[in-house]
Amino acid sequence: MERVSETPRAPLTTTTSIWPAAAVLIIAVAVLAIFMLINLVADQGVTSTTTTLPVVVGGLQPATSNVALDYCRHTSEIPSNISGGFLVPAGTRVEPGGNIPNAGAGDFDCYQPLVSSAHSSSLLAFYAAQLGTRGWNLFSHGASNGAPQSLFQKAGNDSFYWVIGITVNRSAGDVVHWTFRIYQNSVAI
Repeated sequence: MERVSETPRAPLTTTTSIWPAAAVLIIAVAVLAIFMLINLVADQGVTSTTTTLPVVVGGLQPATSNVALDYCRHTSEIPSNISGGFLVPAGTRVEPGGNIPNAGAGDFDCYQPLVSSAHSSSLLAFYAAQLGTRGWNLFSHGASNGAPQSLFQKAGNDSFYWVIGITVNRSAGDVVHWTFRIYQNSVAI
């Protein structure tokens, strides 16, 4: 057996190099720079697309002005993606009796009585075609009192569902008296 030296000695020194850690950092920065350069060269920018509504052929034509529904549209509560539902057939005129029942308290609700030169079936077909192309879903036919009615629903960009109701009040020949109603539905259907 060997004898242990009792003379004091300095501890062994080892040098630790920082180069392995620096190499990882240098490679990461180089990869980041390469991908940024690739992105700069290959970037095509943002292209905006314009969408147009399809033309609905046949049936009633939409009016060029929707002034008949200004009573319900004048409020700022209507989301931008819902305002496209404010359309009427050509030759529609306003009847008295438009109302906003809540007057701003609670969920939005507005109805406007109107008169059009059409048959009730043509009126309901007009809205089925026009609102369908604008993303509204027809979810109900006929009112509880038996009157011809169509209800359409669409999710607004305000996180509420909106419903447009077209109800025929009475019809005589080529003249139909009907009600346009739009309201905010706070519960799921």
